[in-house]
Amino acid sequence: MTPNTFSEILTIIVAYLLGSIPCGLWVSWLFKLPDPRLEGSQSIGATNILRLGHKEAAILTLIFDILKGSCAVIFALIFAPPLIQVAAIFAVLGHIWPVWLGLRGGKGVATAFGTLLILSWPLAFACLVSWLVVAFTTQYSSLASLVTVILSPLYTACISGKDLVITCLLLALLIVWSHRQNICRLVTGREPKIGEHNIPEDG
Repeated sequence: MTPNTFSEILTIIVAYLLGSIPCGLWVSWLFKLPDPRLEGSQSIGATNILRLGHKEAAILTLIFDILKGSCAVIFALIFAPPLIQVAAIFAVLGHIWPVWLGLRGGKGVATAFGTLLILSWPLAFACLVSWLVVAFTTQYSSLASLVTVILSPLYTACISGKDLVITCLLLALLIVWSHRQNICRLVTGREPKIGEHNIPEDG
């Protein structure tokens, strides 16, 4: 095994492991909140932590989830620059399907945003503006995320060129898949708005 091959394999593993850190679960323990895997959408992401009624815990979860995405790409920049986009994808894979939690993690939005901050901060800014506009207009976090990731390849083509388009498409597919239950609730009018605590049971 060549040094380059070792660095590339290590980068992929580290990116996944960073993404799989269950920040929301640890923050919930820190603030003595209920297990987010058993409440609300059963996600360990910031939106579900907010549903537990603790804004500070949700903000902290959001920050940590963003940071782990950024750190995965920074690690790749240092040890395997050709794999920075691959590292971004594996960080999001780790967040959505963490091996430590039986492959039940978060939705991947904050972690994907963290990767974009390093890959292309103008693209990250465009995505943030898009998310905020939809979120404030509709009060649905999930809808804001879905609209943003679906539009992200278009933003990428306009802002960052073609290099990131495939990566953004893959990230969008992962995040749309992780939101499949949210999509069903949006269609049936049962998706809770930002700040609402209860999610109707599937019937």
